[in-house]
Formats: sequence, C-alpha cells, structure tokens
Amino acid sequence: MLMPSIFGENLIDDFFDFPFGGSHYGYHRSHSQSDLMKTDIRDQGQSYEITMNLPGVKKEDVKAELQNGYLTISATSNSSKDEKDDQGRYIRRERYSGSCSRSFYVGDQVTQEDIRARFEDGTLKLQIPKKEEKPAVDEKRYIAIEG
Repeated sequence: MLMPSIFGENLIDDFFDFPFGGSHYGYHRSHSQSDLMKTDIRDQGQSYEITMNLPGVKKEDVKAELQNGYLTISATSNSSKDEKDDQGRYIRRERYSGSCSRSFYVGDQVTQEDIRARFEDGTLKLQIPKKEEKPAVDEKRYIAIEG
C-alpha cells in the first residue's frame, strides 16, 4: 500500500524521530536525531577539546554545568511554525519542544573557571585542562602519651 506524499518513506520512523530530525509531513529538516549532540573529544596534550554538534539550537538554550567532577551539557529547543491562508485560517500549525543532555567526567580537580566554552554556528567547543587527581593522603594523628 502506498502512503500519501505528505509522509516520508517510513511513517513509523518519522513519527518517533520528531521533533529532532527526519522528514515529517513532506518538510525536510537539515539534521537528523543522530546529528544532535554528536561529540568529538580530542586529546591536546595538556587539555581536552570537546566539539559538540547542536544544530538548530540557539546559544541561549545551551547550558554547561560542572558538579561533582561531571560536566553536563544540556540543550533545549522550542519551535512553532504557523502558516495561514489569505483569510487567516490555519493551513498548518506545528509546535514542538525538546531537551537533551550529555555528561562527561572531567575530574574533581577541574573548576568552572578552568573550562573555556564557545558556541558558534550550532557547534559548541569546550577546552578542559587536564588536572591530576590528588591521591588522598593518610594523615597520621598521634595521641599524646602522658607519663
């Protein structure tokens, strides 16, 4: 059975990919779900460079948080597309919102001030210095013996 042309090639996949990708109702998006938050991590000797794809996400909708040695990047996306005919009646009205996040362990020694972040053209780049974990030192405590 043929599907109407308003749907993509695979109706079920299209339905479950929404809102972050695929082909929906005949309108093609420039990215797919697999492109969202695709991350490259490069070892640069004294630091790590994290490059993360966030297509269609605005800078103000991206958050980076450092807590207990974990760097968490989260992004939200809200969109509304209204199309009306000559009399102001809706022909199409789509709304979606979504969020996603990823966490990376960077170590307890890295502080918020150590991390540099830049967002440009849908790509987030972070520079994270390598810091050695300080081993817990057993501090010997002696009890004074009188006598």
